[in-house]
Amino acid sequence: MTAHAEQLNAWIDAHFDEEIAFLQRVVQQPTDTPPGNNAPHAELVAQLLSAYGWQAEKHAVPQEQVEAYGMQSITNLIVRRPYAPGGPTVALNAHGDVVPPGDNWTYPPYGGQVVDGYIYGRATAVSKGDFATYVFAARALEALGVPLKGALELHFTYDEEFGGLLGPGWLLEQKLTRPDFVIAAGFSYNIVTAHNACLQLEITVHGKSGHGAMPETGHDALQAASKILNAIYGQLPALKKIKSGVPGIDSPTMLVGRIDGGTNTNVVPGKVVMKMDRRMIPEEDPVQVEAQVRALIEDAVRGEEGIRVEIRRLLLSHALRPLPGSQQLVESLQKNALSILGETIPAQGTPLYADARLYGEHGIPAVLYGAGPRTVPESNAKKADERLALDDLRKASKIVALTLYDLLAQK
Repeated sequence: MTAHAEQLNAWIDAHFDEEIAFLQRVVQQPTDTPPGNNAPHAELVAQLLSAYGWQAEKHAVPQEQVEAYGMQSITNLIVRRPYAPGGPTVALNAHGDVVPPGDNWTYPPYGGQVVDGYIYGRATAVSKGDFATYVFAARALEALGVPLKGALELHFTYDEEFGGLLGPGWLLEQKLTRPDFVIAAGFSYNIVTAHNACLQLEITVHGKSGHGAMPETGHDALQAASKILNAIYGQLPALKKIKSGVPGIDSPTMLVGRIDGGTNTNVVPGKVVMKMDRRMIPEEDPVQVEAQVRALIEDAVRGEEGIRVEIRRLLLSHALRPLPGSQQLVESLQKNALSILGETIPAQGTPLYADARLYGEHGIPAVLYGAGPRTVPESNAKKADERLALDDLRKASKIVALTLYDLLAQK
């Protein structure tokens, strides 16, 4: 290990209690999405960063856009750290919006309690933990005092749970940033180089209500909806036969995650609303898949008397695919992970989807890497008692700091 690497690691060790305290603060401010009132969290983060002499640009998404999207407030942050000319611009992105905590917690979901080497709380693992990873990796790099070239940007955004279009997508569309490389929040030891696409649809089945004693006077929307359900789930065996060539990704999936409908026990249901999710492997064409799913739904109730189906797209998230330049990120992260973890961590795909794809859609090479356990389930991510091992936070901070040195130090 070089002297500079030892200095980076020593700085993170010396400031690790401070890093834990920083993470506790960002966990303790709730950001449940929905409802998605996330601007207060951005204000808190900007205040915390000002203590380090960093100015966070606050980019508030127009309120009408946010409300039309189904959220209450979004302020995305960019911290720019310019160095000498001649190097790349490297962005580190983590999202602050979270799924609501739900029930069955042993520890307060917004307590940030440290117990037996773990910090507990919603988003400790995904992805407020990487607010801390990236801030302290960047601070360690600058504390080294060596000449740097290019620029470092921290992107803290607040729309991953709804798809990212008003998070990184909005920053990119507004031309507020155009980095050369992106490392986005991770959730395990693996470096993620590709992920699935995702299509989400809202299916409204319109029928006609009728008295339960005279069901022939109505047109049963639930009976029609059951035919759509049977058509959707009848496709699963065929989807299972489709295999991705990307390690870590298996087959497409499809499910209905929510059903609402009817007015009372003794009334023929006049309307049923279903929300479905179709995950697409990177090799699939999202436009073609959406057309196929829409046709599947419409064909299932074609000819049903008094039944009308309305299909609304909720989300179309494209896949993340490796781009030229991604390999440079992977090689640096793997090299540095080997020095810190003592093992070669894999670079592979994941069946999840994330807003890192939005950088890829703009031609910017992006990978996912940050603090996390060996496997996602170990962290209870998005479940009760979500947690992050403090040792994993320490190690990830060192690996990212060493990677930033590789990319930005003048040599």
